[in-house]
Amino acid sequence: MVAVISASGKRLMPTTERKARKLLKSGRAEIYAYRPVFTIRLLDREDGYTQPIEYCCDTGYQHIGISIKSEKREYVNEQRDLLADETERHNDRRKYRSARRNRKTRYRKARFSNRKGLIAKDGFAPSIRNKRNVHIALYESYCRVIPITKATFEMGQFDTQVLKALEEGKLLPEGKEYQQGESYGYATLREAVFDRDNYTCICCGKSAIRDGVILKLHHLGYRHGDRSNRMSNLGSVCDKCHTSKNHQPGGKLYDLKPKLKSFKGASFMTSVKYSMIRLVKEATPDVEVSITYGAMTKLQRKELGLEKSHNNDAYAMGAFHPKKRAGLTQYKKVRRNNRILSKFYDAKYIDIRDRKEKSGSQLGCNRTDRSIPRNNPRNERIYRGEKVSNGRISTRRKHYELRPGDMVLFEGRKYVVKGMQNGGAYVSLEGRTPVAVKKVKPNCHTGGWIKAS
Repeated sequence: MVAVISASGKRLMPTTERKARKLLKSGRAEIYAYRPVFTIRLLDREDGYTQPIEYCCDTGYQHIGISIKSEKREYVNEQRDLLADETERHNDRRKYRSARRNRKTRYRKARFSNRKGLIAKDGFAPSIRNKRNVHIALYESYCRVIPITKATFEMGQFDTQVLKALEEGKLLPEGKEYQQGESYGYATLREAVFDRDNYTCICCGKSAIRDGVILKLHHLGYRHGDRSNRMSNLGSVCDKCHTSKNHQPGGKLYDLKPKLKSFKGASFMTSVKYSMIRLVKEATPDVEVSITYGAMTKLQRKELGLEKSHNNDAYAMGAFHPKKRAGLTQYKKVRRNNRILSKFYDAKYIDIRDRKEKSGSQLGCNRTDRSIPRNNPRNERIYRGEKVSNGRISTRRKHYELRPGDMVLFEGRKYVVKGMQNGGAYVSLEGRTPVAVKKVKPNCHTGGWIKAS
């Protein structure tokens, strides 16, 4: 599909790539935009007939399904995957900015008053606000080039307490039980987790009361991106099991996962539901905006005989269900800037026990506290054999013009940039060996989105 804009700026019905190439080659049209879809502008036509087109969106915390369709055909069939570690990136940025302020030689008076209202200007955390704004930005970008007349968003309001009770097989909460959380009656969350696990290590089964071991809190889903402090994601682990070795592949803690899934998606949709619809209506007052629910979408999808997916859910919404569907295109969001300037590469050693190459952290002293001497019973530094490579710190000292996800032209073909090498002299491309930066020609920036392989 190619979007079409008239000479006067009116949005016309989309056309095919073949017709668009003919119009561009004959000089009757020019390139107008590359995102969100390739768009041309007609030079010899100021008006045209348009048909009703509806925009359907399966909203979500991690995945977004989009279907733009008319009565006869579907023009856009997409799935957008958002960043999974957005909160951690915000925390990283906060640390980098704080470190930079502390490195300044001059003293600058604290200015807390001018930040009033910026941290929570609309009552949402930065990560939640960003995910909400991505939904709105995608919708607005399509409305700028396609004559959308109706929009349908799947919204829902979820009771996470009820969902949790159903997952655990417990009775549904009632009345004051909503105010009494998991740690009700405990002074700290740490105490609540230890008492839930009977002051016993979940790995070795030793008890702090019976065996005298020291217990520590461990985030079960940390390796899988779950850093939350909810009780189902925390476990009691003794100090002998809570070592750096057990955090590595093959260790006791490496494959642990929380038994109860996170309800981030449900909480996100419940909190941003009304705010998102209000902003969408304000952005496009001439478009009829409506809300549907997951139960209705599920019934329509089953009637159409479609499998469960985010793009199929979006297609099942609304009034139009054309037989001529567009091919699925999947995008994933990428970081616009990498603020990590220094990266540490660990030294490599040969393990004298199995003659395998391992990092220095794998063959460490395995102490969990600096009060513990290095020569403790769990010390594995004694098994370090021949040193294969030294540890080093790589520091990026300049900003590169090309970023991962950007499109470049090389020898008449388009490639996606994977990264830069040798101080920016070479660029790594998907599907081929690195080439000199001087030999490639930047095609267009992705705007934070790249096609998922």
